[in-house]
Amino acid sequence: MSLVKRTDRLPFILEDIFNTDWFGGVSNGVSKIGFNTPAVNIQETDNDYTIELAAPGLAKENFNIELDADVLTISSEIKKESKDEKSNYTRREFGYSEFKRSFTLPDAVNTADIFASYENGILSLKLPKKEEAKVQPKRLIEIS
Repeated sequence: MSLVKRTDRLPFILEDIFNTDWFGGVSNGVSKIGFNTPAVNIQETDNDYTIELAAPGLAKENFNIELDADVLTISSEIKKESKDEKSNYTRREFGYSEFKRSFTLPDAVNTADIFASYENGILSLKLPKKEEAKVQPKRLIEIS
């Protein structure tokens, strides 16, 4: 990896544009919806893997979790539209946001028993390991 000093401002402007959450929060008093790709934590224990995805403000119905062969995909798509009509004007606002995260699962995962839950803005997935992939306790082998 090389460190290159940038002398022109254009790349920084583009980074600002593409790294900004344009649909989040409140801008000029207009409420908008959306989010960038959610952050993910992945943890491995002796018995399972845990994936935690931070997506506050969503409902569990907003998520789509699919397993295709060994690829687990978590996605969400939200469309919001409002229309306000008065006698002398019409205002229509709409917002759209989506994300998709995909993970290639190791062979050790028991895909039949994957469990998902959503609480306090965190989507949690438990991916149990197959019995043969779990760490076996140390045992003494006798010599005959």
